[in-house]
Amino acid sequence: MPDWTALQETGLVRLENALAETALAEIEPLFMRLGRARAGHRLPASDLAGLPSIGVIAATIAPRLGSKVRPVRALLFDKHRGSNWALGWHQDRTIEVSTRVDTPGFGPWTIKAGRQHVAPPIALLQAMVTVRIHLDNVDVDNAPLLVAPGSHRLGLIPEREIESVVSRLGTAICLAKRGDAWLYSTPILHASDAALNPRRRRVLQIDFSGAALPNGLEWAAAA
Repeated sequence: MPDWTALQETGLVRLENALAETALAEIEPLFMRLGRARAGHRLPASDLAGLPSIGVIAATIAPRLGSKVRPVRALLFDKHRGSNWALGWHQDRTIEVSTRVDTPGFGPWTIKAGRQHVAPPIALLQAMVTVRIHLDNVDVDNAPLLVAPGSHRLGLIPEREIESVVSRLGTAICLAKRGDAWLYSTPILHASDAALNPRRRRVLQIDFSGAALPNGLEWAAAA
């Protein structure tokens, strides 16, 4: 069971051996569609439907997000020698919805990979949990996720202040073994360097929420 106190205070917690080999075997075929030259891929919700491994994770975080918790967005990341990139410090500030419905407090709107995204109120993001399921070992040379602990409690951080916030809060390095999962508060500041010794680094990243959206908005996963 996750350490919910740590998740609340620091914004992240590691689950060692979160998924068994049988569960990882269900997830691995999802990466076949990426091709060896692509860095990442946004998954339609239908690709996760019926995977017992996703149900295991949802049940694990239900005590935190409630019985209606469900995946609301999923991405695949596959770093390797032929696709090795860096991602600067940032917050995830948008959610994916099925269709655009202009709603007070939601905006601006953007299109990512042909899908509708919108920036919701920060309170909705703070009530979400992002889960990163690791298909490969990640050591300090293989582009581990970097996180600024506690930054999830600072609201929306202006870009001009991000560097100073990271300097003040410090950096947590999220090492992982195959089958581990990292849970973090969705709006936490995070980054990733290019791998120093590039090897396969596959990650299935899923945003979970237990909240309903207002004014007829629907999560893309509910469409």
